[in-house]
Amino acid sequence: MLTERMKRLLEEARENGWVLEPEAKEIFAEAGLPVPKFTWARKVGEAIDFAREVGYPVVAKIVSPRVVHKSDVGGVVINVETDDALRNAFEHLRKIKGFDGVLVDEMVSGIELILGAKNDIQFGPVVLLGMGGTGVEIYHDVELRLAPLSEGDVLDMIEGLKAGKLLKGYRGTRPIDMKGLTELIVSFSNLVMDLEPTFESIDINPLICSPERCVIADARIMLKG
Repeated sequence: MLTERMKRLLEEARENGWVLEPEAKEIFAEAGLPVPKFTWARKVGEAIDFAREVGYPVVAKIVSPRVVHKSDVGGVVINVETDDALRNAFEHLRKIKGFDGVLVDEMVSGIELILGAKNDIQFGPVVLLGMGGTGVEIYHDVELRLAPLSEGDVLDMIEGLKAGKLLKGYRGTRPIDMKGLTELIVSFSNLVMDLEPTFESIDINPLICSPERCVIADARIMLKG
């Protein structure tokens, strides 16, 4: 069930037609889904204070209602390791159209997955899981299921991925937190059902999974018109 805060964030985003990343992450966090530590900084000092608190390196991203695909406009700066580097990243991002601050995330590492949902006119909410990052458009290694999902559904999706063996440990690498991934996707599918009257599509790319945890590193919610 959507909380009052979720409803307010969705209503405030209606004018733009989509939910900006920091607010999407707030919605996911409100639903109990794991997100990195982050702040939405309008001033460079706020960004630096946060980075010092969580520890470098961090990721800096443009927040703009006019920029849906941040990487297309150079709107993501990774591995920011010092105050000076963060100042430079902030000034770079400030020049992008519609600038409304900078999202500063703690840096997380692991295998990149994509998790998403589409509100199909005929079938209703459909959940997608696949190998993520920049390779998602090249390999098309994805699995689809109708929401809501059970734990068994999620395990079947993982088994169906051509690169799924990477998640279980491959050639000496440690397996990811499979329990955490399964619980995250089940919870995501439940949230998707709650959002059904509101959303058109949801993109989480990447969802970063390591042996310790899975974290929603980037997110966007497109709303119905």
